[in-house]
Formats: sequence, C-alpha cells, structure tokens
Amino acid sequence: MNKVFNDIKVYIGIISIVLASSCKPEIEGFQTSSGQADFSKYVAVGNSLTAGYADGGLYLEGQQVAYPNLLAGQLKNVGGGEFRSPFFSEEQRNGSGYLQLKALENGQPVLENVTSNLAYRAEGKLTKYTGEIENLGVPGMRLDLSAFAEFGALNMYFERLLPDAEVGTKTYMEFAAQRNHTFFTFWLGNNDVLGYAMNGAVEVPGDPTKTLTAVGTFSAVYNNFINALTANQQKGVVATIPDVTAIPYFTTVTRAALLAAVNAGGANVSDIYIQTGAGTTRAATDTDLFVLPFSSAGLLGRPSQGNPVPYGLAPQNPVESKYVLDPAEVQLIKARVNEFNKIIKEVAQAKGLAVADAHAYLNRVKSPGIVYNGMSINAAFITGNAFSLDGVHLTPIGNALMANLFIEAINAQYKSRIQKVDVTQYRGVKFP
Repeated sequence: MNKVFNDIKVYIGIISIVLASSCKPEIEGFQTSSGQADFSKYVAVGNSLTAGYADGGLYLEGQQVAYPNLLAGQLKNVGGGEFRSPFFSEEQRNGSGYLQLKALENGQPVLENVTSNLAYRAEGKLTKYTGEIENLGVPGMRLDLSAFAEFGALNMYFERLLPDAEVGTKTYMEFAAQRNHTFFTFWLGNNDVLGYAMNGAVEVPGDPTKTLTAVGTFSAVYNNFINALTANQQKGVVATIPDVTAIPYFTTVTRAALLAAVNAGGANVSDIYIQTGAGTTRAATDTDLFVLPFSSAGLLGRPSQGNPVPYGLAPQNPVESKYVLDPAEVQLIKARVNEFNKIIKEVAQAKGLAVADAHAYLNRVKSPGIVYNGMSINAAFITGNAFSLDGVHLTPIGNALMANLFIEAINAQYKSRIQKVDVTQYRGVKFP
C-alpha cells in the first residue's frame, strides 16, 4: 500500500448516491466503563491503515488521525494509558511525501505530489524514530512477511522503527509481541491480497509484495501471531479483511469513462481490448475493473514502442493484464479474502477475542453508503469522504468510522462502555 501515484487525472462521471442508513453521535452523559478488559497498555498491530497512511504517503496529519490514535483517546476514559505513535517532526511533517488535490478542471481532479518538508535521511530511508511507541503500524506489512526478519531491511517504514542492530534480524511479529501489553488491536492480512490485486492479479517474480498468500500460510502465521500476542491471556480485537475490489482504486476508472475520454478527442471507438489473466484478448466489459493509475498513465489510444497499433483500441495491442482485473480474477480475490476472514473469525472465537468486521462494514460504506449526523459518506472517489486520494486508504472521517467499529466490537465482547468518536469533527478529502 505504499505506491504514490504521479500526476493522476481521473475521469469522474456524475455519481448518483443512495444512502439507506444513518448514524448519530452518542448523547451527552454517557457512563463509561472498562468492562472485562484492561486497557492500561494498549498496542495497535497492523499495516498502513494502522499507521495512518493516506493520500499515497505517510505524513504527520495522517498519523495523528489514524484510527488507533482516535481509539486510544477514547480508551483513556476507561483506564487507557499512554499511547505513543512514531510521529514525524513538524519540520519533516510531510514524511514520505503524499498527494494533494491541486484543482478541479472540467470536473476532473488534478493531483500533485507534496515534496517539501520530507523526512528522508538518505534515498529510500526515512529519519529514524527512536522513542517508545504503542502504534506499531507499518505501511506495506503483510501477514506472511511478518515472520521474516529480512523484511526489516527492505521496508523503509519498518526500518525507521528498528535500532540498527535489529534491522534484518528482528521480525515484525517479535517487534509487536514484545511490548508487555494488556490489550491489542490487530489488523493484518489486507496486503496479502491487495498487492496482488493492485497489480492486476499479475505476480512479479522476486517481488513478494505482489503475490497472493496461500491459505495454509495465512492460517499458520495468523495463529502464531495471535498466540504470541495472547501469551499472557491478553485481550484484544481483530479486524477482518475488506473486499479489496470494492475500494475506489478498482471502481473509479470504468470502461464507459475511458471510452468517453477517447471519443471526446474526436475518435469514434466502441471497444477497449484487454488481455485477461488467462492470456486471451477480448473486448472489455463493464464487469472488468481497471486500476486507478491506468487513467493517468496516458497509454490508451497511443502507439506502443514497437507496435504502431493504438494501445487498447485494437486486439493487436490490448491493455496489459496488470492494469485490469477480469471477472475470474475478481472471483479468485474475493474467494481468498473470504477464506482469510473465515480463519480470522475462527481464531478470534477460539481465543475469546472481539471481531471488528471491516469487510461487512466497508461493503456497507460502498453501497448504499451511510449518513452520519447529516453527513453523506460512501466509497466514491474524492466525493465520497471515506477514502483518500490514493483510492485505497482512509480519510480522517474514514479513520473515525473505523475507530468506532473497533469500539463497537470491544463493547460487545467485553461488556465495556466506551464512548464513540464524534465523526463530524474530522474531514474527508481536502479540497483546494
């Protein structure tokens, strides 16, 4: 989940939103209680969603509104202790760099990269953070790679948190489990599907971040990780994996929008040709999912190197499989997510842990959407409020909603009474 898209200009058609459910802030005078849980030492284990990654990068504002930080703020009212995050300094507040909305031109967003006040100490290496932390989120962390110490040298976000002597020698599982915690949240597994899906279900030899984790591997590592986190009978809440094909990264760039953009330039074409995962070439249908960066890549209709046929507009030069998910690939990805979620729920039940069903909840956000105190929230790119400019990660509003999902799960499992976050205090996509 670490990709920063360059100069994205995505066609957005007129979106009709039907919102069938609503949420309201809790009333004043709410009586809080910790119930059966001890929140004095809460740690958050996860990937970019846990770290506060948004808009294609990790930066201070996103870190500050990450759902674990919002949750920890509410836990302080029921015995929660100090919760520290590896925040970037104010001078290096833009961290890895990120995307911002520069303008809207004829209804189309123009995005630009923020490149000032970054936090690099060398190329590919962020400024080290040496303080104690409880938010352990690492962008790009996969469940299957959490057991490999080598990943600490390959992932700049994990490398930033490790002392030099532990880079390449300590696994993320060890890093997370050795915290003397009393309570934890755990949201890993998204990237075990997402990296593969974002590359059009095309695996890249030698790149473990673009593979689809095997079910047996997922089960073994998940059980080992939860066993480590509950070694002293600690309580916690685990989250399911969302339907990754339901996020704006896969739902924004449609066949109809691409055709309209091509024909607006004077062409008269009715088909876009794609290469399927099976290696065949055919005309795209409305069930094929183009990835978000394809719109801004500027490839459609242009001759390719060594091929004078307009790219994607004839069978002789189809859109490459890495830019599109066909129905068979979508079915495979959905099935794998369902298998992973079955494992997550079974482990949680066996351990007596709470379950935050992010899969069900984010599907609800996608359709029909929700209304929170009069605010419309759905999964539409830019206009929907829930997802940031990379089409994958959450806005501050999205993080607030996720914090409340965790709170609901904790209250239900441990008979706690933790007050929810007021979602109206947080923004969606920031407009220029």
